[in-house]
Amino acid sequence: MTKQQDYPRATPLWLNLALWIAAGVLMFAALEYQERTGPTKELRGDFTVDGTEYSYELIRSGNSHEDARVVLPGAGDTVQGMIQYKRYPTSDEFSSIPLQLEGEELAGMLPKQPAAGKLEYFITLETPSGVVRIPEDQTDNVIIRFKDAVPIYILLPHIIFMFFALFVGMRTALAAVVTPQDMRKLTWVTLGLMTIGGLILGPVVQKIAFGELWTGIPFGYDLTDNKTLIMWIVWVAACGLLFWKQVQSETARRFAVVVAAAVMIVVYLIPHSLRGSELDYDALDQGTPASEAVRTGQLR
Repeated sequence: MTKQQDYPRATPLWLNLALWIAAGVLMFAALEYQERTGPTKELRGDFTVDGTEYSYELIRSGNSHEDARVVLPGAGDTVQGMIQYKRYPTSDEFSSIPLQLEGEELAGMLPKQPAAGKLEYFITLETPSGVVRIPEDQTDNVIIRFKDAVPIYILLPHIIFMFFALFVGMRTALAAVVTPQDMRKLTWVTLGLMTIGGLILGPVVQKIAFGELWTGIPFGYDLTDNKTLIMWIVWVAACGLLFWKQVQSETARRFAVVVAAAVMIVVYLIPHSLRGSELDYDALDQGTPASEAVRTGQLR
């Protein structure tokens, strides 16, 4: 069997550069997919008025200290609109807010909610050619979740560390396949970045945004927390195999690193914030403080 010392000591510069570029491509592909699929990302679509098509982005995340501004492109002075909304998930009746023409935009303000509170809403436009509903599907309303604002000096390092964890993780997988002499140090770097970004800064961000440090196993079913934990455990296992003397097969070690990277890709392809914190309005209405009425594990 092949041992680590049989590999070349240094990776050629051209190959090293090519592998880092390939890792960057994989990273950006995964991040782009997550960016477009998360439940807090803007809902994109288009509507047509008098034969002209307009594109929109409806917000699905807001801050608990301010009303959320909903914006549509203006379609002329003859078009008027209303936002229909209610607390989610409740049996409340829908309330209405008129859209105001502001320059070239139609805008309305959804009332702010406590952290983890959600509203569902849709928009109706009165146009010369009839009523337009946004979203068009009668059964598909937009869900917006509110959070406490996270300071940029905490949020930005969390994002950067998770960003580079994925980047180095992809390079580590390529090292396991192509340049195993680089595999060990990159595996530890990946684990370190993930530990700081996901298991230290991640809970801090969540504590500030929703009032709880950790809402994954064993305390809850927050999918973001749980998938981060699973990803971290798999990388810990990969690091352990690299230095466990009883594992003599270098092929097994390389395979473990590739599996850890595959788990990482799967985790990043799962939309962020699914089954996240959600305010229990029934408990809130019964007098429970908002900070104690937050639940986790919800699908939307």
